[in-house]
Amino acid sequence: DVQLQASGGGFRQAGGSLRLSCTASGFTFDDYAIGWFRQAPGKGREVVSTICTTDGTTYYSDSVRGRFTITIDDNAKHTVYLQMNTLKPEDTAVYYCAARATWAPRSDSYPYWGLGTLVTVSS
Repeated sequence: DVQLQASGGGFRQAGGSLRLSCTASGFTFDDYAIGWFRQAPGKGREVVSTICTTDGTTYYSDSVRGRFTITIDDNAKHTVYLQMNTLKPEDTAVYYCAARATWAPRSDSYPYWGLGTLVTVSS
């Protein structure tokens, strides 16, 4: 049974940092695409960043490129991290991680989703 759990959210002031974790149970992240998404209050879901665990290819949305970094735990292969630096108030959202079998960096069509973790950034 594939399960994902996002964690690490919290409250930060603008300019601060947070690291989110996406942990899998029931499978490892070999040969998957893992995506981080977010949904701000009153807005639709958007792709933040994705990683192809096969070759490490990454994708970042324009709004986070240069500030966020997505990585995979190479030892355990069941945790993906999203390091978020230079946080802005507009980064405030519930963040979700998801997994799919094929690489589609801008897609939000993922079969496996974890519960979200809230990130709040104050100005």
